Amino acid sequence: MALRIIAGEAKGCRLHIPQGTQVRPSTSRVREAVFNSLHSLDLLHDAHVLDLYAGSGALGLEALSRGAASATFVESAPSALDALRANVAVTGLAQRSHVVPGDVMVKLQRLTGPAASGFDAGAGQFDVALCDPPYSFTMWTDLLAQLSSRVVVVESVSEVQPGPAWEVVKSQRYAGTVVVIAKQR
Repeated sequence: MALRIIAGEAKGCRLHIPQGTQVRPSTSRVREAVFNSLHSLDLLHDAHVLDLYAGSGALGLEALSRGAASATFVESAPSALDALRANVAVTGLAQRSHVVPGDVMVKLQRLTGPAASGFDAGAGQFDVALCDPPYSFTMWTDLLAQLSSRVVVVESVSEVQPGPAWEVVKSQRYAGTVVVIAKQR
């Protein structure tokens, strides 16, 4: 599968895909739908983006290419980190990117909690969080309860109920992927 940046300043850049089954890159169709929705809600321009379970970095890099001010990528798989770092370099978006190696649930408190020092975003002030964990992920309640961002985009195999702190703006199925966009109440 060829993976490319769809639009913006890095449009057409071919991305490296991590080897193995730990990473499931978002399809072009899903990424295009997500970013069209974020654009129509005026959520991308100068946004500080948090890409959790970043994998290849396709989601966060797409956000940067389309005008986000910064992106912080969190990933733990070594092969994915290698591909992510290569993709940050090949797109020319390194100046606005920050790669955080490690487990999302461990790193999230440091990135968004009260003592956070988020990359270019101040004390954990992220505008958009992109969450595309492996299909086997089951800790949605814990993840979303810890998350501090204005908007969250969730990709999963089934509908995710974000909980009382979040208001669902859009929920859509694209073949085997369900995308939920919710804003902080």
